[in-house]
Amino acid sequence: MSELTGKVAIVMGAAGRGNMGQTIARRLKRDGAHVVVAGRDSSALAELAADVDGLAVGECDMTSEADLVRLAAAAVDRFGGLDIAVNATGWGLLKPFLDTTKDEIEKITALQFTGAILFYQAMLRAMRDGGSLIQISSATASIMLEDHAAYMGTKAGTDHVIRCIANEFGHRGIRANSVAPGFTITPMTAKAGRNSAIIDTFAKEYPLGRVGTSEDIAEAIAWVASDACFMTGQVLQVNGGVTLRRNPRNAEIVAAVKQARAAAGDAPGARP
Repeated sequence: MSELTGKVAIVMGAAGRGNMGQTIARRLKRDGAHVVVAGRDSSALAELAADVDGLAVGECDMTSEADLVRLAAAAVDRFGGLDIAVNATGWGLLKPFLDTTKDEIEKITALQFTGAILFYQAMLRAMRDGGSLIQISSATASIMLEDHAAYMGTKAGTDHVIRCIANEFGHRGIRANSVAPGFTITPMTAKAGRNSAIIDTFAKEYPLGRVGTSEDIAEAIAWVASDACFMTGQVLQVNGGVTLRRNPRNAEIVAAVKQARAAAGDAPGARP
């Protein structure tokens, strides 16, 4: 178990009930950190903050410089400093390349690229020396998944921003790293998660034989956040080895779902 006693951590993107950000916040608290949780849903954050004896900063928009400055200041005011900042925000846009609109491109760029930079700027201005910045990236920043280009491109871009931060702020002992899940059962993937045929189609591409969980990612975050982690500027692939292989093609997913439904007596032409 990592030792985070006395550390102060911000987890941005923890407003979705049961999402990865909430799992990470609970793990950091378990390892001894004081936790500040942030996002847009104030009621969900208040419930989580009560569970982890932490602080909730609601109505916090990843694309707002003022909100992010307010978030960092809240951590310092409540707990006396800032040591760990986790960006667990994301929008899992799945759409064919030619059908992706300009508005969607601008929205996902604002959240996953521009917003990420603004978040790290605000965190670095408040962070104590020896701190840790952590980006939740994706295996798809390295390998293909169809109909996911805008998501994948912005995640890959932010991975390189993390390398730049690591290079520039290493003299302060600050580490900056990405953690890259693969297909992970979360509220964001819940629609697919309810269909075992989809999960099985992904899992067979994973050398470790299963898709990931939020707990897998939280375990990695706890280590990356700790002083025991002598690593910076890296993408930690916490995804069961899927980057050694590939994600399934859309046609394979559709075929698997049709086969499962046919076996269950559903209409043979059904789609996921």
